[in-house]
Amino acid sequence: MSSSYILNKKKKQWLKEYPLLIDIMEYKPVFWINPKLSKVDIILPELAVSLEDIKDAELRLERFAPLICRLFPETRTWGGIIESELIEIASMKEAETQEYREFIEGCLMLKCDNYLPVAGSIKARGGIYEVLKHAEALALKHGLLKSSDNYTRLADSDLLEFFSKYSLSVGSTGNLGLSIGIIGTSLGFKVTVHMSSDAKEWKKHLLRNRGVNVLEYSSDYSKAVEIGRKQAEGDPLNHFIDDENSKDLFLGYSVAAFRLKKQLKEKGIEVSSTQPLFVYIPCGVGGAPGGICFGLKQVFGDAVHVFFAEPTHSPCMLLGLMTGENEKVSTKDFGLDNITDADGLAVGRSSSFAGKTIEKLLSGIYTISDSELFKLLSMLKDTENIKVEPSGTPGLLGPIVLMGANGKRYVKSNNLAETLGNATHIAWATGGLFVPDDLMKELYCGGQA
Repeated sequence: MSSSYILNKKKKQWLKEYPLLIDIMEYKPVFWINPKLSKVDIILPELAVSLEDIKDAELRLERFAPLICRLFPETRTWGGIIESELIEIASMKEAETQEYREFIEGCLMLKCDNYLPVAGSIKARGGIYEVLKHAEALALKHGLLKSSDNYTRLADSDLLEFFSKYSLSVGSTGNLGLSIGIIGTSLGFKVTVHMSSDAKEWKKHLLRNRGVNVLEYSSDYSKAVEIGRKQAEGDPLNHFIDDENSKDLFLGYSVAAFRLKKQLKEKGIEVSSTQPLFVYIPCGVGGAPGGICFGLKQVFGDAVHVFFAEPTHSPCMLLGLMTGENEKVSTKDFGLDNITDADGLAVGRSSSFAGKTIEKLLSGIYTISDSELFKLLSMLKDTENIKVEPSGTPGLLGPIVLMGANGKRYVKSNNLAETLGNATHIAWATGGLFVPDDLMKELYCGGQA
């Protein structure tokens, strides 16, 4: 063991304080129960964001719905609201029960953000929202738009010419870059995406085909964000979309909770202390799952139990929350290589804003190996004929983890044992719509193997 220091403490001292680090550093799957989890009515009033902030974001997205319909006809089914289906995946539940020899109590559902219109991943929620908010602010400031106007006005030629004087930039492993590039160029903005080394070639190609300036780096996600942020600082016409610290991104994601409540109600599914809701969300830097967690807690209170899922090689949020140091520690500090085929989750350092906001709202975090990601990918295709990229599969393992030994400890300590038969489990999928068919076939074969 190296005697190097991490935040003025030797590694052996970290291991003594947090024994789970031993398994984490050996890339073993772990399940961490959050000891800081607290009652919602105590925590929510203390936070820097509120229910009113989510409502404001929801109203803004409704104002933009006619514009989204005009720019992206595929959203007309949803009335210009970028949303995905919530479906029961009973066959997948049965397959998981057989594969892992653990019976999943309750109903298993999939939130299909892998098929989310426009950008094909969960990142469309936050990324598109922040760009729309920025465009609205610019147009209002320069007298080109009134809040009472029909927002389809923003796609008129004079507005597109106006926006072309401005630029957007973002650091990304792929999916956030796609959402910013697609909506940004559609409104006339110049867009630059700083891509980390793990970004997939097909995502870079798709962006370049839309006229996006893609800059590639041999380093990881955090470095791409750092360089992008620094370059944007010197340009007053550039808006940098900061996945590590953006409140607007966070709120764009949080609106999903309102939509989910409506979908559950339409399906006749109640959420209460006797009918708990368990939600399992893949986590990279933490902005998307953090925003959704925050929104879910606002909507369902203590009746919802939210778990994040991270690759064994990139557990940055787990490290940040477990140690209480958030973004001050990274995977590299603890000797982890941050290499995973789940490119959207290949992040070495967590979001400071997200971590500090949800540190007492999150139930726990589990980690999953890449081989398990591929297995779940092929199982979902075989059982439900649904395609999803590797970074979208970790949530599917959530109910199995909850039924395991450590999960049962969580269930027992929260007096949930008698309610599991009435529970609803939601695995949140994240990307897959735009994955090329030949690559998806390759991913599927990997899972079969």
